[in-house]
Amino acid sequence: MEEQIRNIGDLSIEEREEVFVDVATALEGTAREAFVEGNRHFAAFSANMAQAIRVNADELARDDLTNTERILQQAAAMISQFNATHPYRMVSHAVH
Repeated sequence: MEEQIRNIGDLSIEEREEVFVDVATALEGTAREAFVEGNRHFAAFSANMAQAIRVNADELARDDLTNTERILQQAAAMISQFNATHPYRMVSHAVH
């Protein structure tokens, strides 16, 4: 993800939008994991950020490159923060 953020200026608007959707999906996953682990504040913050990014992905992809990079860096920092404090993930063995 960090590679995509660094090269965001080289991407087309459609590709940027895909990056935003991917980041929103990653934030949603982080929110679910945080919620399961009982960190409801972090879960809510991650879920809200994911929703805002997903809803506005098209507009964000067309926005000023500086703003685009800043938003992606904030989202990546949220994910990294969670990963750093939760290095051992719960693994479900449930059959879908």
